Amino acid sequence: MSILGNRVLRREDPKFLTSGGTYVGDLELDGALHVCFVRSPLAHGRIGSVDLDEARSAPGVVGVYTHADLAYEPMGLGFINPAMRRPLLADGVVRFVGEPVVAIVAESPAAGADAAELVVVDYDPLPAVVDPERALEGSTLLFEDVGTNVAFDLGSPGSPETFESCEVVVRQRILNQRVAPCPLETRAAAAEMADGRLRFFASTQGPHDVRTSLAQELGLEEAAIHVISPDVGGGFGAKGSIYPEDVVVAALAMRLERPVRWSETRSESMLGLGHGRAQVQYVTIGGRRDGTITGYRLEVVQDSGAYGDIGAVLPVMTRQMAAGVYAIARAEFSSRSVVTNTVPTVAYRGAGRPEAAAAIERAVDCFAAEVGIDPAEVRRRNFVPPDAFPYTTAIGTEYDSGDYQKAFELALEVAGYEELRAEQARRRRPDPATGRPPALQLGIGLSSYVEITAPVAGGEFGAVEVRPDGKVVVRTGTSPHGQGHVTAWSMLVADAMGVALEDIEVIHGDTDVVPRGGGTGGSRSLQLGGSAVDEAAGEVVDRARSLAAELFEAAAEDVVLDKTLGRFHVAGSPAVSRSWAELGAASLEREGSPLMAEVDFDYPGATFPFGTHVAVVEVDTETGKVRLLRHVAVDDAGRILNPLLAEGQVHGGTAQGAAQALLEEFSYDAEGNPLTANFADYSFISAAELPSFETAFTETPTPRNRLGVKGIGESGSIGSTPAVHNAVCDALSHLGVRHLDMPATPLRVYEAIASAAAATGSTTNGTGA
Repeated sequence: MSILGNRVLRREDPKFLTSGGTYVGDLELDGALHVCFVRSPLAHGRIGSVDLDEARSAPGVVGVYTHADLAYEPMGLGFINPAMRRPLLADGVVRFVGEPVVAIVAESPAAGADAAELVVVDYDPLPAVVDPERALEGSTLLFEDVGTNVAFDLGSPGSPETFESCEVVVRQRILNQRVAPCPLETRAAAAEMADGRLRFFASTQGPHDVRTSLAQELGLEEAAIHVISPDVGGGFGAKGSIYPEDVVVAALAMRLERPVRWSETRSESMLGLGHGRAQVQYVTIGGRRDGTITGYRLEVVQDSGAYGDIGAVLPVMTRQMAAGVYAIARAEFSSRSVVTNTVPTVAYRGAGRPEAAAAIERAVDCFAAEVGIDPAEVRRRNFVPPDAFPYTTAIGTEYDSGDYQKAFELALEVAGYEELRAEQARRRRPDPATGRPPALQLGIGLSSYVEITAPVAGGEFGAVEVRPDGKVVVRTGTSPHGQGHVTAWSMLVADAMGVALEDIEVIHGDTDVVPRGGGTGGSRSLQLGGSAVDEAAGEVVDRARSLAAELFEAAAEDVVLDKTLGRFHVAGSPAVSRSWAELGAASLEREGSPLMAEVDFDYPGATFPFGTHVAVVEVDTETGKVRLLRHVAVDDAGRILNPLLAEGQVHGGTAQGAAQALLEEFSYDAEGNPLTANFADYSFISAAELPSFETAFTETPTPRNRLGVKGIGESGSIGSTPAVHNAVCDALSHLGVRHLDMPATPLRVYEAIASAAAATGSTTNGTGA
């Protein structure tokens, strides 16, 4: 019986729950020096004089460096204006609080921190701009020579004909606020020269990409760089690429010919690790009064942060998914990405796709309210039908497979949607004893999403090798940081080869052992990396069958693999058989090479997972406090390899999405000073604010890989945010609140209730008190 589809316990967990992982900060490097960065206290200013004399003579200091000392080429994407790319250390101008200006190398972290206090930088303050819409106006420029703050422009405003025939047109400005990724392990890097090569240790989601980037930045051949990524304590997309600090560490190790390391503090992480989201969205949705949506337009202002890089191009994926799960005849998208005096934005769990879902799902609820039809019914009337796949949206994105209504109806059934609406209606009625409705009001929020996984072209490497002792080694180009790849890849190999899970070793994160790989991001791993391992295991079985046939002096087609015993025999003659250990040894003896196979799985195209989330909230209309009572998530990621792993991914993503809807926002004042630079000010969610999630799956296989699998790692963060957001708005709708921007903090909720009450002449909580 196949192991696939079973709830197999995570093989990774015993280590992390007992001895613990080994992270970059745990590595022992004899004689290692430590880097400390002096960071800008200003959001925008010209660098005048820099006095380094006292720092250079401080105890334990080995060297002090500025941009002039490390004048490598700025970092950035090739199609972004070169003038907007980021230097390793600030070059003449600082553009956000926390930007590295000086690098100090010392014998200990304490010595470096003490020396940093002795660096004197003379700044000439410049006007700052932190609001992306103000940045769009261009009155304050981050790059005067460029003459604009626009780093990337995508699409046109659209046609006026889109909404001409609509009976109802609704417009809404939506803020998808800036958030900080907050991985448990902050950024860390270490480097040393070993046998003439640069050995670099990275807390990263893609060691091979790090190798490529370091080679480009340092002017080295990739063969001259060995990257090792040990255990990684969370990435969420923010560790998907290297940062200037990484390059500085590597460059200093080469220059000083001593090991060099750096680990950032939590406060540094909040001010240096890339932020996520940060879109201002203008939605226009129109259609008929029967609930049919015929037109949709999404216009985006993307906050790229201080430099034009990955964050500037995220609207590309927002555009791809703009139409969502709906068969809309006309859909349009445009965006402009601007630089601001803030931390640069990067890919954060979902990378542009959660923003698209948040926009259209909020728009559908606004449209439903305008036409007076239940938001569930409006969704039913507009889903892409299951017989329409592969389906190309009006935007031009081709979805592979789907049954959106099936997942939707299951979510409503699990949630008890009709009963929830009845309870909501009951709470809105006045209490006979007081003549007022109760203060605690119920909100039900829906979100039907579709997303794109493995959105960027590129295959993946996988290899399977049988050792003479019968143990199996898997090498993968993916780089897990909590996803459960060791368990998943072991399951694939065990299913294909009939080998016990405990006899399988999975190796990753070392560019000398694994020759190539695309890393982990964009929910690409199972559909690409898993497919590569699955194919490699299949090839090993075929080679083993041929080798066994030689030993049996039989035809290969007559040899079968008994997966229950993990042994090969001639069909009908099980008494004489060969084990994997025997065949592994025979391959070395007879052929002089291991019994193995390497596969580069070709990119088959993206896949499109989908689902529906239902959130139930309770809002105290007297205080504005929101409590998430229930969250139902029905997700479809094609065939589910291991429900336990899939549920874990949904749980984590749902927590992050709910946090954005209710709590998280990275804020700046008008001068660009961060207001939420630590966990005392930045509302990081915990289990205390979350219910036990209710999960279920539908399975609609994709035709784009033989496993039929799609990605699952980002689905929770895509489906949950608009569901919780819609739930809060729904709880307040009878009080006259049409829309509320995220996060739905108590103050923001209370102010919305008060504003609606003032407009209608009722009391602040709408209860008649």
